[in-house]
Amino acid sequence: MTTQANSSAATATSGARPPLLSRALLLRFVSMTGASVSFFLLLSAVPAHVGRGAAGLATGALMLTTVLGELAGPRIVGRYGTKGPLMAGLFLLGAPAPALPLSDGPAWTVLVCLVRGLGFAVTLVAGGALTAALIPAERRGEGLALVGVVGGVSSLVALPLGVWLTGNAGYGPATAAAGVVALAAIPSVPALREGARGGRGTPGPRSTDSGPKALGMVAAVRSAGQRRPAVVFATTALAAGILVTFLPLAVPRGSAGVATAALLAQNAASTAARWVAGRYGDRHGSGRLVAPGLVLSAAGVLAVAATSRPVAVLVGALVFGTGFGVAQNATLALMYSRVSRASYGTVSALWNLAYDGGMGVGAAGFGLLAGRTGYGWAFVLTAVLMTGALGPAVRDRRAGHAPPHGR
Repeated sequence: MTTQANSSAATATSGARPPLLSRALLLRFVSMTGASVSFFLLLSAVPAHVGRGAAGLATGALMLTTVLGELAGPRIVGRYGTKGPLMAGLFLLGAPAPALPLSDGPAWTVLVCLVRGLGFAVTLVAGGALTAALIPAERRGEGLALVGVVGGVSSLVALPLGVWLTGNAGYGPATAAAGVVALAAIPSVPALREGARGGRGTPGPRSTDSGPKALGMVAAVRSAGQRRPAVVFATTALAAGILVTFLPLAVPRGSAGVATAALLAQNAASTAARWVAGRYGDRHGSGRLVAPGLVLSAAGVLAVAATSRPVAVLVGALVFGTGFGVAQNATLALMYSRVSRASYGTVSALWNLAYDGGMGVGAAGFGLLAGRTGYGWAFVLTAVLMTGALGPAVRDRRAGHAPPHGR
């Protein structure tokens, strides 16, 4: 204890930045990768296998329990900590997957997807809270950027791999792989030492100290310091859902390569921007980046409106990806910085809810809008709608929110 205290004091005196990577964080990457790969391996593979009739039901069931699980996640984490729920989430995500081939009936597929969506939601909330506790506060932005890179690469590889496995090896091997990768990650969770940063690391009221109590979801939504960044991020996520879903349909026929290149450019730009935003935010404050991230995102969507011009689509996707990456990192880092460790689970849930809800609402709403206006004008109107979130972004920047004591 004395040696640890002296070391911390020496670090503070010298101004040296604490190390970002630790054994605990590297172990956390194992469970993070297991959850991400298991989820995305079957995200497109299941709808492709069951056919058009049950495809929407399968994805809808998966996302329904994902959202519901995110809403319940803070209460679960508050009561049981992070490691137990994370292991349970990995089990619920992985164990049912190999059972999918037992029946191609819609009812069975929906049931399995409902269970897997709940498991994925718990891994997001509990895992997000645990990850935040393992990252030094002084390097939160950079650490969250690194987490985004790990998760992004996992999903980028797993999504097409699942479709390829189903087509070349069969549906059974694909679902078995999704189950194994999640279940194999479970033993890495108990090995995590949550005190690796000098504290418990497990948010929730189970702690016996007299620290701050955890925020509930209702209290978090009522808090301007949490609500405003979440609204801004949900707005950018709304556009992300639109581009992923409709860009391949919006470009002229015969330009499928343009849409593919644009989506790859968007993902690459988003990953790079998260890293740059994280490093900048640690040094100068993440609050400065929220509004610029939103503006860049809206500008990118506006450029994509010229769907018949490949250069405009590619540039727009790059600009949007940059803005989206900045907004991802800045809003999450900002939200974590405004709460005590006990509320990390709530922040994780609210941010992920903004992500999933924004993408879902964007895709559903844009489809109805484009049917009336055409794709070009629908993109223009989306960009205009996004600028409405500048109000909360600017008010949040002007108000400022001091981090709580006792973090």
